[in-house]
Amino acid sequence: MSSNDIKLALLNGDSDTAKSSADQLRSQYDFVSVEDADIIVALGGDGYMLHLLHELLEVDKPIFGMNMGTVGFLLNEFSPDDLRSRIRAAIPFKMYPLKMIAHTVEGDSHDAIAFNEVSLLRETRQTAKIKIYVDDKLRLEELVCDGVLLSTPAGSTAYNLSAHGPIIPMTANILALTPISAFRPRRWRGALLSHTSNVKFEISNPEKRPVSAVADTIEVRNVDSVSISQVPDHAKTLLFDKEHTLEERILNEQFIS
Repeated sequence: MSSNDIKLALLNGDSDTAKSSADQLRSQYDFVSVEDADIIVALGGDGYMLHLLHELLEVDKPIFGMNMGTVGFLLNEFSPDDLRSRIRAAIPFKMYPLKMIAHTVEGDSHDAIAFNEVSLLRETRQTAKIKIYVDDKLRLEELVCDGVLLSTPAGSTAYNLSAHGPIIPMTANILALTPISAFRPRRWRGALLSHTSNVKFEISNPEKRPVSAVADTIEVRNVDSVSISQVPDHAKTLLFDKEHTLEERILNEQFIS
């Protein structure tokens, strides 16, 4: 298949920059619907890309993003030139999300997908008290904290890094379990787990110490237990310029002070 044979769809965020850049691309290239496309071109920031990954969860087509935001960690630099040739030369990276199953104190159950992380956060001034199980084995009897999160490699440079968690290479096949402002055990820094691990959090006394669970942008309040595992069936493929792949970006983050 030549570069000209690739059928592209174009999606963009709501910012003026994204809209004007999309108009520029439409004046230079022919685009088709998402249903008819081989590859989706997306214009926006990291937040828009994360939203798009969820919106297109059942669409098995690679996404080539170009940054219209601030950081653009999940996107490439914007350029209208040689778009098809650039996409043909791009390096694919699969992002394997986490599935959260959250049970509330009211007895409800909620499922959600997270490409970055699942985080548990205290809802009031009271610290959270959380038990941590890995593959059905109790690993931590009580974590007294503001919260705790489980991060994918792609999300390891986001909230996980801000919580002093480790940066994970994309090919490492591990997840980061990171406490958020742990009070007890004070020196516990978290753990690195296999990507096949099943993690369960149980909230102690959730009525007095309420906790919410957040999968990327989807929040469930007043949880009493949360189970998390990786779901390969919902993997999404992002395309990156070969000079600046996602793996390269994550590696670079480890040398930034």
